[in-house]
Amino acid sequence: MKGMVLRGLVEHMESAFGLDVADKVLLEADLPSGGAYTTVGVYDHAEVLEIVTHLSRHTGVDGAVLVDSFGEFLFAMLVDAHPEFLEDQDDLFTFLEGIEDIIHVNVRRLYPEAELPRFACARKGDDQLLMHYRSHRPFAGLVPGLIRGASRHFGEVVDIGHEPLPPADGTRARFTLTRRSG
Repeated sequence: MKGMVLRGLVEHMESAFGLDVADKVLLEADLPSGGAYTTVGVYDHAEVLEIVTHLSRHTGVDGAVLVDSFGEFLFAMLVDAHPEFLEDQDDLFTFLEGIEDIIHVNVRRLYPEAELPRFACARKGDDQLLMHYRSHRPFAGLVPGLIRGASRHFGEVVDIGHEPLPPADGTRARFTLTRRSG
């Protein structure tokens, strides 16, 4: 996993819960990296899970809620780092449909070693989009927050249905996005 994501998690933790909590979490968690991340480094995705587990313990906030809120934060961070990925994107559904052919192609060009999740999209009319998520990492719970961050960016409001798919370990899911009117 790219260090940029882990650095983002630490930044989110610090801004949402303060430096003291972030320091306690990073000290107590069993992190091979020691909690020191560079944006270009590559780290084990298990470090995210370890941080979230300890953060949940310290804050009393459910881990799924923490991951979801991090997704929103992560989207904003990625847009700040790579605004070019959103050029020529006019709306949320077009953007999401282009993740594989536009966003991930460019990410692989910049970071050839990146191991990215896969997204398959299908429109069900003008106001509904089905997305299938597949990854070897259990981060399907991050996707709704990322979608909300993107919907905020595009000024759209969507309802997000989330259905875990077998083996129900967070590596596969189906999302149904429905645009709200008015």
